[in-house]
Parts: sequence; C-alpha cells; structure tokens
Amino acid sequence: MSDEYRTQIAGHELSPESLMMGYGYRPEWSEGALKSPIFQTSTFTFESAAEGKRFFEIAYGLAEPSAGESMGLIYSRLNNPDLEILEKRLTLWDGAEQSLVFASGMAAITTTLLTFLEPGSVLVHTCPLYGGTDHFIHHVLPRFGVDTVEWRHGMTTGEVGALVGDRSLTAVLMETPANPTNDLFSIRAARNLADRYRNEENSVPVMVDNTFLGPMWQHPLRHGADIVLYSATKYIGGHSDLIAGASLGSHELMAQVGQMRTILGTMATPLTGWLMMRSLETLSLRMTRQNENAMKVATFLANHPKVARVSYLGLLDPQDDGYQIYEEQCEGPGAMISLWVEGGEEEAFRFLDSLQLAKLAVSLGSTESLIQHPASMTHAGVDPDDKIRLGVTDSLVRLSVGVENPSDIIADLRNALESI
Repeated sequence: MSDEYRTQIAGHELSPESLMMGYGYRPEWSEGALKSPIFQTSTFTFESAAEGKRFFEIAYGLAEPSAGESMGLIYSRLNNPDLEILEKRLTLWDGAEQSLVFASGMAAITTTLLTFLEPGSVLVHTCPLYGGTDHFIHHVLPRFGVDTVEWRHGMTTGEVGALVGDRSLTAVLMETPANPTNDLFSIRAARNLADRYRNEENSVPVMVDNTFLGPMWQHPLRHGADIVLYSATKYIGGHSDLIAGASLGSHELMAQVGQMRTILGTMATPLTGWLMMRSLETLSLRMTRQNENAMKVATFLANHPKVARVSYLGLLDPQDDGYQIYEEQCEGPGAMISLWVEGGEEEAFRFLDSLQLAKLAVSLGSTESLIQHPASMTHAGVDPDDKIRLGVTDSLVRLSVGVENPSDIIADLRNALESI
C-alpha cells in the first residue's frame, strides 16, 4: 500500500484526527513540500496526444479505467491536485468511498439533486430546511416538473408515504438536525421509506444534509443514508474565510454526481481546496471545544428568565421528542443552539444589537460565535405561514457557539438579555 493511503502502523488503525495531517499526499510529489502546494492552474499538459485521449475517455465514461488507473489531470473544472487530495481526506470522517467538493453548500445540494431528479420525479424532504435549500425546492424544482412532499417533524413514514400516494418516489432529502430549529429526523426511517419504492430502475437515494453536526457528531452513512451533504463553509472550513460544499457516498453515486458537476462547473477552486485541507487538521479540536462550550451556554440560557425556550440536543431527556433518534444516530450534541426570547422581533433585535462578543452574522460553525435572526435573515424567503407553523417565529434566535472562553460568551449573552 502506498504511503498516501496508509491507514495503519503495525496493525494499529490510525484515527481521522491523525490522518488529516497527510492522507492522500506525499511530499516527494512537490519537491519535498510538507504541505500540498496550491495548484493554481486552469489546465494541465499531456505527455502525448494518446495520453490526452485516454484521460478524456476515462473522464467522460467512454472507457473503463484499468486496475489501479485513475483519471489523469486535464482541466481544473474536472480535477485538480488540491481537490483530489482534499476529497480523499474528506472521506475518512464519514467512512465514504468517495467525496466531491463544490463551490458552495448550495452548489453541492443543487448539483446532487439535479443528478437524480427529472421531470415527473417526486422528492420527499424534511422541513424546516435552510432557506436557500427551501427556495430551490419550492421555487426552482417545480419549474422542471419535480413534485415535492413535505416530511414535517412528528410525521410517521406511513403518513409521508400517504402523501406520496401511488406516485414513484425518486429521492429523499433530509436536514437533521433541522436548520434553524434543531428538530431531529430518523435516518433509519427515511431508509425504510425509500426502500418501499426502490426497484431496478429507481434506487431512491437518501441524502442527508449533515451541516449542523458536521463530520464529528453524526455519520449518516452508518444509519442508512446513501449521500452526505455539507456546507463545508461551516465546520469543515471553520474560519469564516471560504465558501465550499461537499457531497459524499459510494463510487457509483459519486460518479454520477461528478459528471453533473463537470457539466455545471460547480467545483471548488484550488485555493479553497488548500484552505480546507488546512482546516481539517484542527476539525476535531475545534468541534470538541465548541461542543463543550455549547453545553455550558445552553444550560445558562435554559435557566434565564428572559429566554422562553431553548432547543439544544445536549439538553434532551428521555421524555423529549427526538431523544431516541439522538441516542440512535448522533455522537454528540454539537454547537448549534436555538433560543426563543420572551417577546417578539423587537425584543429579539434588542438582544442581538446588545451583543459585544458574539458576531451578528449569518453562517455557523466558525471559530467565533455567530448569532442571527432566522425569520428575517437566513429564512426570510420561506413562506410566512410555513415559518410560523415550523417554529421559525420572530422570537427565534440561532446561535453558533465558537471556541472562545465559555464564561466570556455567557457574560456577553447575560448582558444582552438584560436589554429585553
């Protein structure tokens, strides 16, 4: 086994934390550089015309690669060393066969969905969803003849199946925990639903947007999902300095998604790939600290008189909806907290405007604590009645806990809550 794929030392299995330092790369490839350089090039030269022909045959599926053969470097819309190394490394956390990196989380979601959906398709999706995903599903896909069915929190798969009716289900898209309410949906239940409609012509892939818990705290492929999706801008990038997305799954499914990515041109840039490799080295450290901080912050908020309600996975108890799902498919509560302040938009805005340490900005999963008002910001385009029905009310605030000292975060929140 070549060094770039070495995962053991004398029979000892190396963990993803250790493999993030060099998996998929060998220094001798780049003049002994310890870290992969940024391959900032649009195109690559071929040693011969025959080699160029062979590369394109494999790239466009005109020929099957021989044993050990991979697609050669052609053009950075198809492949690039930074992306290839990163994509090998990304598979480790989720245990995926292959991953693909995109220019944004929405690029990953839309490209993956368009790979499997066509006119007449039926897509089941959980709700609420991130506002951009919600808009794509409700305002873009119908223009292409795709029907959608909502899987609302608390519905059984039998109830969802009744809404599908006698139509043929094409795919399931889940966001669990849901953005921005932290509602949980069972991946195993989605698998069971999809299997009812699976046949030789229709594989009914289950796709899980795992952005909220990231690669550390939930591994959807282990629980029946076929594809894992990320806004890699968030925890994977983790420093508020890049935009990226990722799609992970089997070689077979990723080959299909990869062909769509090539045609749409939705891949990430070499610099983005290089920055993400840097970020992966500290992913475990960052997410562990954020998880620890969030538990302390959520406990404080849950006991504050100006906070009407807190939704945080670490505070679930056996009587709560979602507890059994959390126990089955989550490995940690993460660092996303949803809180409903006493009052409405006026009180929520007063609270947000009084913060001094937490940054009033959209996005999540960064080293700094980020806080925002979903109803008027990330979910502004969601139907008003749907927002109320789903709990995305004017009093809801979404907090992404960072790596700061937790006592400082709490002090900032306490001071701001006094303004309500």
